[in-house]
Amino acid sequence: MSPPSQPNQQIAASVKLGQGVKIFGFVNLYGCEIGDESKIGTFVEIQKGARIGRRCKISSHTFICEGVTIEDEVFVGHSVTFTNDMFPRAANADGSLQTEADWKCLPTVVKRGASIGSGATLLCGITIGEGAVVGAGAVVTKNVAPKTIVAGNPAKVLRSL
Repeated sequence: MSPPSQPNQQIAASVKLGQGVKIFGFVNLYGCEIGDESKIGTFVEIQKGARIGRRCKISSHTFICEGVTIEDEVFVGHSVTFTNDMFPRAANADGSLQTEADWKCLPTVVKRGASIGSGATLLCGITIGEGAVVGAGAVVTKNVAPKTIVAGNPAKVLRSL
């Protein structure tokens, strides 16, 4: 199903869209899956293999890379960045440009009902627990337990909900 067209959308044919998805202008989506009734804000990129659940809100200027799974009813604030490679490099030791064969994608999972504050960065290979809250600007380097609030750089537990 295709949402109504907005200016400058780049939505590849490989994107799987659920019912009632709202996608705003200036987005780049390819090879990803977006669940029913989710909203994708302006200037968002979602790469191949990423999965967004149902009734999620992905705010503007957010980058969701390959290997990221966001479950249902998750809020992702403005300018949130996910990573998928612990040791990114442009070139190999011999000077040749790296390809997909030269790196390992580490998956990240954001569980149902979690909230990620604006400007947060999530390193790869972690899980954000169900109902957890990541504070704005946090740099998350480790798993976050369910119903826990974390903030800071690196993110530390503030309290349980």
